[in-house]
Amino acid sequence: MSSTQTHRTFNLGDRAVNRLGYGAMQLAGPGVFGPPKDREAALAVLREAVASGVDHIDTSDFYGPHVTNQIIREALAPYAKDLVIVTKIGARRSDTGAWLPAFSPDELKQAVHDNLRNLGLEVLDVVNLRIMFDVHGPAEGSIEAPLTALAEIQRQGLVRHVGLSNVTPAQIAEGRGICRIACVQNQYNLVYRHDDALIDDLARDGIPYVPFFPLGGFTPLQSSGLSDVAQRLGATPMQVALAWLLRRSPNILLIPGTSSVGHLRENLAAAKLELPADAIDALDRIAAADAA
Repeated sequence: MSSTQTHRTFNLGDRAVNRLGYGAMQLAGPGVFGPPKDREAALAVLREAVASGVDHIDTSDFYGPHVTNQIIREALAPYAKDLVIVTKIGARRSDTGAWLPAFSPDELKQAVHDNLRNLGLEVLDVVNLRIMFDVHGPAEGSIEAPLTALAEIQRQGLVRHVGLSNVTPAQIAEGRGICRIACVQNQYNLVYRHDDALIDDLARDGIPYVPFFPLGGFTPLQSSGLSDVAQRLGATPMQVALAWLLRRSPNILLIPGTSSVGHLRENLAAAKLELPADAIDALDRIAAADAA
């Protein structure tokens, strides 16, 4: 029996969530900036996701900015009691859409209040601190100051759980000395596997790992080996890539994003896809070849 059958949920904060959730990043306009081309379609995707059993939605008020959270509120409020909305702070957008660091105490406090207001919530379920020492990936440096500021906001009752995003193992260790870390969100997928050891370490401690860009992000995964496996299984390459992640470790929670109801349904169907041993071997060889 595969792990897609035996581990359908995992604890996020103080609640068990389905391991296949939804990421709302693509609901904003091009470049995650400005309004979507079709607001009604964005509303429909969110409603379909929740109707299909999604109980974990990932977002941020810097998507748009403000746009995505406002769409989530319009589509889903009042929220289902079992819905966990995870947001992130630590960045802001320039007038041209650039991603800029924003983790001074005042900026973090403002970001929390922006998320609360635009989502229509009194308390945020989970807030990930996005570390912006390097916008393109994790970079070493102390996170004590911004995380201590976020932990103080948590003590004020505005945030239930704190997570980390775009971080190194050393920063996670530092963070766990400051407050309880509810989840880690880094880039990871079938090909980009820099966090292999970290995922296993977090699994031993019961901490969920939430890969962003699980399907490659702005440059979707492309591989003849992946396509061959998908064709043999009667699935799409993206379904196979998601199924591989679900099988990779039981603490992995997925948040693939889409602005299409059709693609949403395809993504959610990956939870039921069985990967035979020879398919897993072939997929692991793709990662090995890419790393060589």
